[in-house]
Amino acid sequence: MNIRCAKPCDLMNMQHCNLLCLPENYQMKYYFYHGLSWPQLSYVAEDESGSIVGYVLAKMEEDSDDDPHGHITSLAVKRSHRRLGLAQKLMDQSSRAMIECFNAKYVSLHVRKSNRAALHLYANTLRFQINEIEPKYYADGEDAYAMKRDLVDFAKMHSLKPAEPNTFWDSHKTSSNKTKDNKDE
Repeated sequence: MNIRCAKPCDLMNMQHCNLLCLPENYQMKYYFYHGLSWPQLSYVAEDESGSIVGYVLAKMEEDSDDDPHGHITSLAVKRSHRRLGLAQKLMDQSSRAMIECFNAKYVSLHVRKSNRAALHLYANTLRFQINEIEPKYYADGEDAYAMKRDLVDFAKMHSLKPAEPNTFWDSHKTSSNKTKDNKDE
């Protein structure tokens, strides 16, 4: 298996993988938007023959007063290649790029409340935490968990170099101290 940064020529195969795996589907222009705007954040998993068997489609959130942060738009691995650690590798690679290229402090995503396998991956393996429930988030009316993963802790664990080390590390100390101060009040 090979994990690599997605290229424009991969977008059709990423969309095909999405159609096979997920109930939420996107038009090709949405894949192009991600690929052209944040080419370093989306990754594909290839099998031995070079066929795409999984992908992560990611972006940076632009309209936010919050710390710089990324968002996972879509993650899919074909059934034939699940339980091999590919989803974790794709997510970790995208998270790494968010830190090293954009100084992202956290990454967010949405997941169906009924998707037990994805919830287990996100909460137990990747250490995402549920931030809130978004009612009727999906087109069929199902609620979503909005989840976040702390990328400052991820960067420490993997000895990553953020795009702007001074602001990346300093603000995490400040926000941790604020939390402690608020608990004391």
